[in-house]
Amino acid sequence: MASAVRALLAMLELELRRLRHDRMELYSRAVQPLLWIGVFGPIMGAIRAIPTGNVPYTSFITPGVLIQSTTFVSIFYGLIIVWERESGILKKLLVTPASRYAIVIGRAMASGVRAIFQALIIVPIALLVGVRFVPNVGYFALALVAIFLASGGFAALSMLIASFLKTRERFMGIGQAITFPLFFASNALYPVQMMPAVLQAFARVNPMSYVVDAVRALLITGDLQNLGLDILAILAFNLVMFSLASANFRRIIE
Repeated sequence: MASAVRALLAMLELELRRLRHDRMELYSRAVQPLLWIGVFGPIMGAIRAIPTGNVPYTSFITPGVLIQSTTFVSIFYGLIIVWERESGILKKLLVTPASRYAIVIGRAMASGVRAIFQALIIVPIALLVGVRFVPNVGYFALALVAIFLASGGFAALSMLIASFLKTRERFMGIGQAITFPLFFASNALYPVQMMPAVLQAFARVNPMSYVVDAVRALLITGDLQNLGLDILAILAFNLVMFSLASANFRRIIE
């Protein structure tokens, strides 16, 4: 158990070192959220076509845009895994005392570190365009924890996909085919009740819906009525993805 924790912490430290030496990706990924929050949100809010209760539309979509940005980072984390496989780094990890489960969970949760920094860039942008957050430091910290955990699950999904795709080009295509359906068939931009019945059914099993709901409750509305269910759904998604990615880990390096 202690060795697994040490392995996980080593993966997180590795990711922090990568970010310290190359932060350009984080800055460039902030452009798309800026367009969503600074352009799309105010325009759609002025139309008043989407019922969001008493929450301004730009504030309503801010958690969704935040999760979209951090999830995209995690979904495409498999590209790093593909590169590590090609460079032989993954094979070297296998000869270490760390178990394959610790390696998979550690590599997946390392994407959570990147997602946290991505969130810390987007939140000030949202503040500048007038989004009002719940003034509670504890809620904000818990929202970051939810983002960190969910990013690990999506990164594990990415690693699972990487085990079947042997080139970065194929991975890019599959990654894009997954991310946008997850985003648009969730409650990120509009309430689930507005969707057709088929999409509502998909949104209810879409893990992104639960992450958005949790972060929206913690950052925007302060209504924590469904927070317990949201956290359980995130943990269940992570458990399934970690198990599948770990079971398929040897296939990743073949």
